Amino acid sequence: MEFNHIPVMLSEAVEGLSVKPGGVYVDATLGGGGHSAKILSELGEGRLIAFDLDEWALNNARERFAGEERITLVNDNFKRIPEVLTDMGIDKIDGAIFDLGISSPQIDTPERGFSYMHDAPLDMRMDLNATKNAYDVVNGYSEEALTGVFREYGEEKAAYRIAEDIVRTRKVKPIESTFELVKIVERHYPANPRKRSGHPAKRVFQALRIEVNDELDGLSEAIEKTTLRLKPGGRIAVITFHSLEDRIVKNVFKELEKDCTCPKNFPVCVCGKRKEIEVLTKKPITAGEEELTKNPRAASAKLRIAERV
Repeated sequence: MEFNHIPVMLSEAVEGLSVKPGGVYVDATLGGGGHSAKILSELGEGRLIAFDLDEWALNNARERFAGEERITLVNDNFKRIPEVLTDMGIDKIDGAIFDLGISSPQIDTPERGFSYMHDAPLDMRMDLNATKNAYDVVNGYSEEALTGVFREYGEEKAAYRIAEDIVRTRKVKPIESTFELVKIVERHYPANPRKRSGHPAKRVFQALRIEVNDELDGLSEAIEKTTLRLKPGGRIAVITFHSLEDRIVKNVFKELEKDCTCPKNFPVCVCGKRKEIEVLTKKPITAGEEELTKNPRAASAKLRIAERV
């Protein structure tokens, strides 16, 4: 089955990279290959290294970019970009793009277990070779640990009650499917849909997905290290889909943009801190009305761009 995914803010993100013909670029989150294809169309004789953990996405890309010698596909986590670049003998790059979150094909394939709209086994692994899945978290984590996951990664107000209910329910039998979990969550929200703010299971499923795939662990370091591999004038574009991701990216950019932090009365700098980037998006770019009409999933997306100095 083809990995069909509509890239979010395609023009805005790639335009923000200001692709240099002949440059070296990284697509940290290949997905359906939309951003990679756009970069390649402007790259001339340059080189693109594209990362993805999902073998399905990579197989699709192998077909889509068959015969394209300018792209190198890497089945690895983007948190290892610096190490992979070093192994390839690449010191500096001209740009990088991160499209964080989950791809539409992953959500829309019921058996992957990402969606609260389809009944399927609890899975949620982006890397199907990974050992931990959503079933393991739901049925193996303690009540305290589940509460922490739902509260921290889903910002779920009913985190404790839902975790308590999960532990009580699994004592009778394991919770095996997405709909079984949805039913538990729904018990802690009003029955009337008009009194709800979105689907009641949205935050719990987001939290589980983040936990299963360790999405936020090491994200800050990955963004920082990739940014520091940019040549002067090179750019990084990052698309986020929820406040937790966006806050991390915003804080990394803010820290990298800081210059000397010594007190003003110091005669010379002793901190050694130097401004590494110029943030080009003081406020994040969001999807326009036309894109939102075609792709409602872009509603929560935020794009931040920075340039190496």
